[in-house]
Amino acid sequence: MGKSKEGGPEGALGVPLAAMSRADEIADRLITAIAVGEYLPGARLPSERDLAQSLQVGRMTVRAAIGRLVEQGLLSTQRGRAGGSFVREQWTAASNASVQRTLASRWESLRDTCEAMVHLYGTIARAAAENRTDADAVVLQERLEAYRMAESGSASQKADALLHMAIAEAAHNLTLTRILLELEAQIGLGAPAHLWGFPEGMREMELRALADHERLVDAICARRQAEAGTIGLTHARIDIELLEAALNRAGSI
Repeated sequence: MGKSKEGGPEGALGVPLAAMSRADEIADRLITAIAVGEYLPGARLPSERDLAQSLQVGRMTVRAAIGRLVEQGLLSTQRGRAGGSFVREQWTAASNASVQRTLASRWESLRDTCEAMVHLYGTIARAAAENRTDADAVVLQERLEAYRMAESGSASQKADALLHMAIAEAAHNLTLTRILLELEAQIGLGAPAHLWGFPEGMREMELRALADHERLVDAICARRQAEAGTIGLTHARIDIELLEAALNRAGSI
């Protein structure tokens, strides 16, 4: 990386900035984040300020990148207090090239980080089964029910994040939680958010996750540590599968 937020010899993806501008790079990352379901249709992107901080670039770079997504029909912008940038479509024909550039160029690093997160999540689930309190168990059951009742799409995505947060909190280990959040931020392409896949397979994935959640919460509440760890590890592999599916869809693998 360069010395400043706006440049240097190479961009974050290792592409020479002479060949790809910083705004192009950020546009690719946002297009990919939308494509893999970090931001679903109808969702509002974080503010320019928050995106700039998360992506470690200037606000003008983010603004230029958003303009490219508007031109492609992926985003619409609204002014006013309730305004912002809203996702219109998840994947267009123009998305393929951006997904290829973004994922293929950092695929080994992504896989490595995902694998680390998988093993860490298994450790956190095991710790939750060992350390959870009665109050934690109540919260876990409440979050599980909220996920079970959530509508497909954004509501399920938010309920899933809250349940995973409750599991991490039940582990009562701030270091494990901090490292998990750092790894999730590295995998996040736009800003830390759970990948949610494509509309055609989304409900199937949500039901699969529900079955995992039910078994995981049951194991944690019953203090079955080894079982909780195994379920947590298996469940966390969904992110890798969704990224691989995106690469396949873009024609990269």
